[in-house]
Amino acid sequence: MSESDIALLRSPSTIRARCRAILDAGLRGELAHLDVRIDRMDAVVARVVRVTRAAYPDLRIPYHSRWGHFRAGKVDRVASFDREISALDRDEQARVRFELAITSVLLDAGAGTKWRYHEASAANGNGGARDYDRSEGLAVASFHMFRDGLFSGDRKSKRADAEGLDRVDAGTLARGFQVSDANPMVGLEGRASLLTRLGAAMRAAPRLFGAEHPRLGGLYDHLRAQVDAKGELPARLVLAVLLEGLAPIWPGRIELAGVNLGDVWRHPHAGGEGLTKGLVPFHKLSQWLAYSLVEPLEHAGIRVTSLDELTGLAEYRNGGLFVDEGVLAPRRAEILTSAHAPGDEVIVEWRALTVALLDETATRVRAALGKSAAELPLCNVLEGGTWAAGREVAREKREGGGPPIQVVSDGTVF
Repeated sequence: MSESDIALLRSPSTIRARCRAILDAGLRGELAHLDVRIDRMDAVVARVVRVTRAAYPDLRIPYHSRWGHFRAGKVDRVASFDREISALDRDEQARVRFELAITSVLLDAGAGTKWRYHEASAANGNGGARDYDRSEGLAVASFHMFRDGLFSGDRKSKRADAEGLDRVDAGTLARGFQVSDANPMVGLEGRASLLTRLGAAMRAAPRLFGAEHPRLGGLYDHLRAQVDAKGELPARLVLAVLLEGLAPIWPGRIELAGVNLGDVWRHPHAGGEGLTKGLVPFHKLSQWLAYSLVEPLEHAGIRVTSLDELTGLAEYRNGGLFVDEGVLAPRRAEILTSAHAPGDEVIVEWRALTVALLDETATRVRAALGKSAAELPLCNVLEGGTWAAGREVAREKREGGGPPIQVVSDGTVF
């Protein structure tokens, strides 16, 4: 596999094109697992518009990023964190914000329907204890783990470096996430392994993470060096650096010529040529991480441009919205009753259709709200938006609000 093949599979335009090829096959009725009923899109758009207007009446919608989850329960943990690091210079603040966002996003894959995190009132400074589940729970828990120095070689400092990540194991995370027999979490071992592999990847890439004391914040310095004279940085470059730096950490993925392709899977309708034929990339966690680094970069005075070059996220909230509203109809009952591995064709198909349909949803939602693509980028539609609408309809249809199609998670997908 050549460097150009690798670059192709890391490009957002390839994600978009190959997911669109699978949607086109669905529109022709050629898919093996899911029927596409595009006439049901009106219900999706109506729900997304309603949810968006309810949450953001002025339509001032933030980015779809980890930072919103850090404010779960209307507790502004971000503001308190900003105060804690205010004595640091601007670049060091950016490095620390990068490290908080990256570790938290990498710990965010589905935790299951039974897990909860209890935040004591003393921890949030808001005078009230509360339990959180799912993404909000994972965010709040990882936020406190980071603040406590769990990912730092020096436990007294707020940072994430190779030395600190070397020490992370399942027991460490179990304590941080309050996991027990009564409070089980899906994919705990996978999360721990991901972080320890990240430490090794950092040491193997001193150009990105620094040579003497490798840390995740080194990515900020690498990106800052690519900012143009106007103080701007294209979003695709943020993603490219993340995909390069994080490539070695993903477990059990397709490898070509010794290169770990990451969140890339096979589907017969993906198209393509040569060694990349039939491969459909998603890079869900990496793209969400790219969205989550926009705010730290902006804090540092860097403007991230061309956000809409990135794609929608192939995860179960967005994907569940299309299944629950009838746009995607399983062809067999067992699709809804059995659990599937991330590489199973039905899951790859579902994820690809989700990405392509999110583009269609964004176009229709903008029209309904009277906004242009520049005024309402895709990442704001997701936040407004499709993710919240997917959660809402899931809770209407299933106790516990789980996804309509079950995926056996290793803690690194979805």
